[in-house]
Amino acid sequence: MEAVRERWTDERMDDLNHKVDELARRVDNGFRESRAEMDNRFDKVEARFEKVDARFERMDARFDAMQRTMVHGFVAMTAAILAGFGGMAGLIATQL
Repeated sequence: MEAVRERWTDERMDDLNHKVDELARRVDNGFRESRAEMDNRFDKVEARFEKVDARFERMDARFDAMQRTMVHGFVAMTAAILAGFGGMAGLIATQL
C-alpha cells in the first residue's frame, strides 16, 4: 500500500482535479444544451397547440351558428304547423 500512496504526487492530484473539473464543465454544458433543445421543442409544441386552439374556436363558432339556424328553423316550422292548425280549425268551423 505504501508504494501506491507514494505514486500519487501533488502534480498527479492536481491533474486529477483538473480532469474532474473539466468533466464537470462538460456535463454542465451538456445539460445546458439539452435544456435549451427541450425548451425549443416545447416552444414548437406550444405553437402547434395554439394553432389547434384557434381551429377549435372556429369550430365552436360554426357550431353556434348551426345551432342558431336550427332554432330559427324549428320556430318557423312550429309557426307553420300552428298556422296550419288554425286554418284547419277555421275550415272545420265553417263546415259545421
